[in-house]
Amino acid sequence: MLNLLRAPIGKAIAPLGRSLAQAGVSPDMVTVAGTIGATVSALVFYPRGVFFVGTLFIWAFVMFDMVDGAVARAGGSSSRFGAVLDSSCDRIADAAVFSTLAWWFARHDQPALLAAALLCLVLGSLTSYIKARAEGAGFSCNVGIAERSERLIIVLVGTGLTGWPFRLPYVQAIALWVLVVASTVTVVQRLATVWQQSRTQQA
Repeated sequence: MLNLLRAPIGKAIAPLGRSLAQAGVSPDMVTVAGTIGATVSALVFYPRGVFFVGTLFIWAFVMFDMVDGAVARAGGSSSRFGAVLDSSCDRIADAAVFSTLAWWFARHDQPALLAAALLCLVLGSLTSYIKARAEGAGFSCNVGIAERSERLIIVLVGTGLTGWPFRLPYVQAIALWVLVVASTVTVVQRLATVWQQSRTQQA
């Protein structure tokens, strides 16, 4: 859904990518730094209930997910390993966000939100796994109403607005359950797309 924004965002961060490439920074270094930053931020802030500040830190480091591509393009250093590393690091950062939220809910006797966070974690991983397996089998699987960018926006906005200074009640709960539904729909969409392509090949 947010793919239409990738081109203008890519142009905006291109100068930063060129500067980092000229300084000798590799795309893999940017990927790893962003993942470590997002993971540490989630571990430090979310289990303590510091949702707004934690969200700001996590979002800042998550943006490295786009900067590494700009560095790769500027330096002509794209690689298949880099693509695998980037995808793997995405899963680590996502797991850090949802597992630390689940940790907070478990410690504060909120079983419904604990279940929602765990479902988001599982469904998000399943969404990515289906795409990877489909592409490995020669299918196209670029569909879904809740890809990684959408999932992060929903959970981070919902969580950030729950913290100081906003303290909006129920926003986090609504965001998580909306994400559960959207992720479930995305899983079904991707499986259906692969099934249709497999049927076409067999015809």
